[in-house]
Amino acid sequence: MTGASRGLGREIMRAALDAGQTVVATARSADAVRDGFEVYQDRLHPVALDITDAEAAKSVAAEIVKRFGKIDVLVNNAGYAELGFFETFTEAAVRRQFEVNLFGTMNVARAVVPHMRKRRSGLIVTISSVSGLVSNAGGSVYSASKFAVEGWMEGFAQELAPFGVRSLLVEPGMLRTDFMDGKSASFGSILIPDYAEAVARYRSFVDGANGNQPNDPKLLAARIVELASQDKAPARLIFGEDAQQWASEKVDKLREELAQSADRG
Repeated sequence: MTGASRGLGREIMRAALDAGQTVVATARSADAVRDGFEVYQDRLHPVALDITDAEAAKSVAAEIVKRFGKIDVLVNNAGYAELGFFETFTEAAVRRQFEVNLFGTMNVARAVVPHMRKRRSGLIVTISSVSGLVSNAGGSVYSASKFAVEGWMEGFAQELAPFGVRSLLVEPGMLRTDFMDGKSASFGSILIPDYAEAVARYRSFVDGANGNQPNDPKLLAARIVELASQDKAPARLIFGEDAQQWASEKVDKLREELAQSADRG
């Protein structure tokens, strides 16, 4: 799994270890993964990995297969959020968002999937977001990267299905992790007076929500581990009442727009 040093990734790692699984957990710092988990040292194998390095991802996957013989489950979790209004981001910041959330996730999948195809078995768990289904002001850049992940995995899953490789897209609502603080989130750096008031309100919302998110990452982690152990995991897991509500409203809106389009012939 990737992104195991904090947040949801750390909880998934803990849940898998508590369930008796052997976990190869990656992050940019292996020491950050290991810290506090020494009791699991016989089944936890921390590895340093920057997911934007495609060759490093291939090397790690090959070493795992050489040591353990197989990879049963890939949890593609690593990512971060650019939060703010689109025009306040530099081109470099937008590209970095995609480099990590989309292309980094692709790098790891590209490294692991050949081993799964060879065995005709495996499960890819991709941590997306309800923001991969619904976008809003202040989330356009982050949502764009997650919409891309959703489109890629939805098609890729169909390509892999004939080889016995399964896919689970996880779309959480707001989780009580450090995702919205400075460790994981980044904000636009360009000051535009027209957006000043709206940006201030959005930053106030983010600051107020940080640490007060409604959903427990431990519950989601346990659910992911439970589903990963089943032979028939669902294609999607939309987690949290907020995510369920936003996704339902999006579906209703799409139905309304479909009807309106049909009426106009």
